[in-house]
Amino acid sequence: MATLRELKGRIGSVASSEKITGAMKMISSAKMHRAESDLRRLLPFRQQIENIIGNLLTADAEFSSPLTDERDVNSIAVAVFGSDDGLCGAYNINLFKELLAVLRGYREKFGAGVRVTVIPVGRKMVKATSKLNLPGVSVEPASGVDSKSGGDLVKDFTRHLESRFLSGEFDRVDLLYMNFQSVSRQRPKCDSLLPVSSETFSGEGVKAVCRPCIFEPDAATIFVSVLPMFLLAVMQEVFTENRASEQAARIMAMQSANDNAKKLLEQLRLEYNKLRQQSITTELLDIVGGQVRDS
Repeated sequence: MATLRELKGRIGSVASSEKITGAMKMISSAKMHRAESDLRRLLPFRQQIENIIGNLLTADAEFSSPLTDERDVNSIAVAVFGSDDGLCGAYNINLFKELLAVLRGYREKFGAGVRVTVIPVGRKMVKATSKLNLPGVSVEPASGVDSKSGGDLVKDFTRHLESRFLSGEFDRVDLLYMNFQSVSRQRPKCDSLLPVSSETFSGEGVKAVCRPCIFEPDAATIFVSVLPMFLLAVMQEVFTENRASEQAARIMAMQSANDNAKKLLEQLRLEYNKLRQQSITTELLDIVGGQVRDS
């Protein structure tokens, strides 16, 4: 049985852990709200670009872009977004499980001979994917990019994927990330980035909008110029959504740890009080017993 001193030490340790997890939860909550705010600011930009593309698609003009070229899929790149830090529950594990399911889906859809390059973003995801040992699958960590990267690095990463698609190294580029829905709900999602197709756009973005528009310069030039901007908006949104999901998962993990610490603290205090009461009772009995013997 533990002594009073040992129980007191354990109570102090658990109480400190409770305070730490509570503070970490508050920090993660602030970061998540900031990421949510960034998402709201990004949304009008993406919607405006999609409206421009929607107007172009309804125009009576011929235009194309190498970013929309669909070809036989022999080589695929999938960028999978994880976290750089831990203490976020099963966040990275769920993404890795979804990655395995996506890789199986590629083989079923495009054949066993398809080559897949996994591009992990985030230190934890780089570590998880380093253990992949599947035929036809190679892992290539994103150089200089992590889950906290800012606008310039995100732009360079997007242009890097574009150039490899245009060179023919990749026939398709997908993004696997955690879709942020609420604090308690995040779901893995795999979207196609390249080639750009109607599936790449959001549901309302490219609806036929019958507006009389005068394009200056011509529609084809605008289309070629707007598409890279659209891809950059998509990538920025994915990075931001991934950060919001990571912090939401960390909030839930810290809440669970905090609840467990409270329960353990209550049990330790109850055990401490029982042991202390037992010790006081024993001392009183010894005193009473000594007085009886003296009389």
